[in-house]
Amino acid sequence: MTTHSELKDLSAADVRRVIRAGDYRGHTAGLAAGKLQCNIAILPERHALDFLRFCQRNPKPCPVVGVGDSGDPLLRTLGRDIDIRSDVPRYHVHRDGALTDEVTDIGELWTDDMVAVALGCSFTFEMALIRHGIPVRHLEAGRNVPMYRTSIALSPAGPFRGDMVVTMRPIPARDVARAATISARFPQAHGAPIAVGDPAALGIPDLATPDWGEPVELRSGEVPVYWACGVTPQNVLLNARLPLCITHAPGHMLISDVDEEAETTILKTD
Repeated sequence: MTTHSELKDLSAADVRRVIRAGDYRGHTAGLAAGKLQCNIAILPERHALDFLRFCQRNPKPCPVVGVGDSGDPLLRTLGRDIDIRSDVPRYHVHRDGALTDEVTDIGELWTDDMVAVALGCSFTFEMALIRHGIPVRHLEAGRNVPMYRTSIALSPAGPFRGDMVVTMRPIPARDVARAATISARFPQAHGAPIAVGDPAALGIPDLATPDWGEPVELRSGEVPVYWACGVTPQNVLLNARLPLCITHAPGHMLISDVDEEAETTILKTD
């Protein structure tokens, strides 16, 4: 099995090839630097329009960067030869509002009425922070980013409703404004932070126990900074209790061929 460190210097296409072969099942933080990483939601066509309405009404946690044709597993606007059935390291399979399975390939589950929606991910701007001398703790520690449920309600659409999920990164207090300015350049990857400081203000009880990902150390002189997170649609899909929907496992993203420095959100039909 290939390790995360062995993938760090590979291109996005090469990382996808390793994933498609089943040789890597870990998180994608720090891989294919400079390329847009994507959260994934796969759902029946009859629910796709309402889901896209939900994303349009809540663009901060749900920035749509690609939409596949019904029944077509290829996401052509995000890169060459991207097959959504196999190019994500881990998938979560949800039935009737419950997580029922975690798999590394969904070929047997794919049907002609499925629509794949790709949403931007905050992993995308992390290399920009590092290039500007701002530390990213979970990458330093070789961990998945911590993710937390919040009490921030979102605008509903059809059966889709719920609260925002956020990622947290400890940032030196002197660098918070710069981190916000840098990440704001990436609206397709959640953009600027939504909050800084007290987790209780967001309804987060304890930073040491994230809902997904792994905890990271908050050091002296640092403050917690929160970005909207693409795990938000997973909660929303669970709340809708669809008979079947599929998402990426948190932190296990689709890596596209799109440059992270793209200045506008990509919204095309594949």
